[in-house]
Amino acid sequence: MSTHLIDAGVNLTNHQFNDQHLAIITRAKTQNVSQMLLIGCNINSSQQAFELAQQYKLLATAGVHPHDAKSADKKLETQLRTLAVNSEVVAIGECGLDYNRDFSPREIQRSVLHRQLALAVELNLPVYLHERDASEDMLAILQQYSVRGVLHCFTGDHHTLEQYLSLGLYIGITGWVCDERRGKSLQQLIPTLPLERLLIETDAPFLIPRSLTPKPKSHRNEPSYLPHICQTIASLKGLEFATVAKQTTLNFQQLFNQKG
Repeated sequence: MSTHLIDAGVNLTNHQFNDQHLAIITRAKTQNVSQMLLIGCNINSSQQAFELAQQYKLLATAGVHPHDAKSADKKLETQLRTLAVNSEVVAIGECGLDYNRDFSPREIQRSVLHRQLALAVELNLPVYLHERDASEDMLAILQQYSVRGVLHCFTGDHHTLEQYLSLGLYIGITGWVCDERRGKSLQQLIPTLPLERLLIETDAPFLIPRSLTPKPKSHRNEPSYLPHICQTIASLKGLEFATVAKQTTLNFQQLFNQKG
C-alpha cells in the first residue's frame, strides 16, 4: 500500500513561511507528503497561492474567506474566474461563514458565500469551505446549491457532521484532533466519520498537533507533520496508517479531479 499523503490545506502564503517555501516543501516530501493544496483567503493571497503552486507543481484554491468578505467588491467573480482558468487552481474558496470572530458583518459574509457558491457551480469546481459557529446558516445556504467540496478543519458536533455528510461533502480533519484540551469531542467523532469522506490537512502554519514529540521549538505547524495527524486518526479508527493514507489520498484525487 502506498503511504504517500496529500495535505489538503496549507497556508503557504502566510508571512511565517516567507523565504522558506522550498525548505517547507522539501521537508514535507521527506515525510512522503507528495502534494499539497495551497489556500487562498482573499484575492491577493489567492494570486500568491496560484503562483507558488505553479512554481512548485502544487495545487491551489482561489476565494475569499469570511474574515475578508468585507473587502470583496463587484469584481470578485471576474477576479476569481481569471485565476480559476489555470489548471493549478482546483477549487473555489476558502469561503464560508465565521460567526466566532465576525471580522466581516454576517450579512456580507452570507452574500459573498452565495456569490462564490454560484461561481463554483458555473465553473464546475469544488468548494473549499470554512464554517465556525455558523452551521445553521451555512447548511441552509449550501442546500440551495448543488456543489461538491470539503468542509475544511471540521470541529463541530455529531449532528452537524451528519448534516454535512448528507450534502455529500468531504470532511477535512486537522491537528485539532491531536489536542488533548480542545480536541476530545472531535476525537470521539472520528470513528463515525466514513473513511471514504475524509481528507487530512495541517492548516499550517496554524494548529500544530499538540501531541507531537519532541515539540517543535518554533510552535509553527508545517506540512511535514501531516503523518502525525494521519497516525492519530488511524489509531482512533483502529486502522493501519497505510489504510488511512491511501484512502485520503484517493479521496483528494477524486474530489479535485487529480490523476493518481
